[in-house]
Amino acid sequence: MKSWLTGIALVTFLMVTSSISNTVAATNADDVQSFTLDNGMKILVLEDHSIPNANMYLFWKVGSRNEVPGITGLSHFFEHMMFNGSEKYGPKMFDRTMEAAGGANNAYTTENVTVYTDWFPSDALELMFDLEADRIANLDIDADMVESERGVVISERSTGMENSNFRSIWEEVKGSAFRAHPYSWSVMGHISDIESWKLQDLVDYHRTYYAPNNAVVVIAGDVKFKNVKKMAEKHFGVIPAQDPPREIVTIEPVQKGERRVYVQKESVTSANLMVAYHVPETGSADWQALELLNDIMATGRSSRLQQSLIDEQQVSTEVFTHLPESFDPNLFIFYAVAAPGTGAAVLEKAMIQEINRVAAHGITEDELTKVKNRKLVDFHRTMATINGKANTIGTYELFYGDFGRLFSAPEEYEKITTADIQRVAQTYLVKTNRTVGILDSTEDIDDFKLANASTEGEAR
Repeated sequence: MKSWLTGIALVTFLMVTSSISNTVAATNADDVQSFTLDNGMKILVLEDHSIPNANMYLFWKVGSRNEVPGITGLSHFFEHMMFNGSEKYGPKMFDRTMEAAGGANNAYTTENVTVYTDWFPSDALELMFDLEADRIANLDIDADMVESERGVVISERSTGMENSNFRSIWEEVKGSAFRAHPYSWSVMGHISDIESWKLQDLVDYHRTYYAPNNAVVVIAGDVKFKNVKKMAEKHFGVIPAQDPPREIVTIEPVQKGERRVYVQKESVTSANLMVAYHVPETGSADWQALELLNDIMATGRSSRLQQSLIDEQQVSTEVFTHLPESFDPNLFIFYAVAAPGTGAAVLEKAMIQEINRVAAHGITEDELTKVKNRKLVDFHRTMATINGKANTIGTYELFYGDFGRLFSAPEEYEKITTADIQRVAQTYLVKTNRTVGILDSTEDIDDFKLANASTEGEAR
C-alpha cells in the first residue's frame, strides 16, 4: 500500500514539475539582484516578465519576540496602525489609493517578523513606493486613532480566545514551556499591556523597528532592476536610519522535566490535547529533518497521526502539527481533538505512543520518499508564481541568512536519511523536553490527573 502511495506522489511530482519546468528553470540565484541603500535598507529584485504584474514584500524584523512586559502586543498593533493614515495619505487612503490603481495588499505579524505585501499592475510601481515610504517615514500616530484601534485589538483578542480552542490552550502551553524567552507570550500580547500602552511607547516602537535599516524588501515581477533602484533611492533612500534595535540575548534554559497545564472551558464538548517539544531555530542543521518529520506525522491522509489516531484507533477527529519558522529555538506542536466519548488520558496515551514509535523504530524509506516528493512538488509550485518567489526569497534571506539557500533547498532535503529522521526524534521528542496541555470542560479535571499518570514510567 505504501509503495503504491509513493508511486502516486512521484507521478504527481513529475507532472507538476514538467508543467512548470520552464518557469522554474528561468529562476536561479543569479536572477535575484540586490542592493543596500545608504540608510541600511536591503532590497532584493527578481525580474519576471511572465505577466504584467509585480509585488512588493516588506519584511520588518519585528515581532512579539522584540517586546518586553508592559508593551506586549505592540508588533501586532502596528499591523493595524500602518493602514490608518500618514502625512500624504490620510486614514483609509492607503487601501483606497492602491485599489484605485488595481492593486491589493495584506499583512501579518508573527513572533519574529511583521510582513506587508502589495500586489499591483507593474505600471503602478512608483505609486507603491510612494505609499509605503509615506507610512514608514510619516505614520500618523494620532491619539484618537490609537484609542479606536486599541479597542479593535482588545475585541479581536477576546473574541479569538473565546472562539478558538487552539489559541486558548496555545497561550497556556507557551507560557509554561518558556520561562525566560519572549516567545512565552502570544503575538496578541497581554490584555493589561494592550490597555496600558502610552502614546510615547508607540512613537518609540515605530521609530526603532520601522527604520529602513531593520527591513528587507523583495520586489518581484514585471519590473526592471534599474527602475526599482532609482525609485528606491528616491522614496526609501531619504528615510533616515536609526540606532539598531536591541538584540535578543535571552536563551531559554534547557527544560529538565515534563510540564503540564490544564485549561478549563465549559463550552468544550471534546478534550483538546497539545504536546509541545523544544526544537532548534530555522536554519539549524536539524531543521530540514524536523520539517520532513512534521509532514510524516500529520500531513495527508496517510500520515502517521491521521492513520493511527483517527482511522485505526478512532480516538481523535482532528490532528495536526505545527513547526514555525523562527529566529530562536521554538516549539514543535502536536495537536489533537478527542473523538466523542474519548477522554484526554486515552488520547494523550495514543499520541505519545505514536510519537515514541518514530524515536524507537524510525520510519520507512517509502515514507521518506513520499514526503520528499511532496516537499519538492510544493517547492516548485510555489516558485512558479511571482508571489511565491517574492515570499520565499524574503523568508530565506531572513530565516536562513541568505536567499541563495532556497535554490539548493531541493538538494538539501534529498540528503536527509531515515537515520536523520529517527535521530531528531530521539533528540527532541522526549518526555523531559515536552509540555503537555489539555483543554476540557471543568467537570473533567480528573481526566487531567489520569492523563498525567498514563505516561509515567516512560523513558526520559
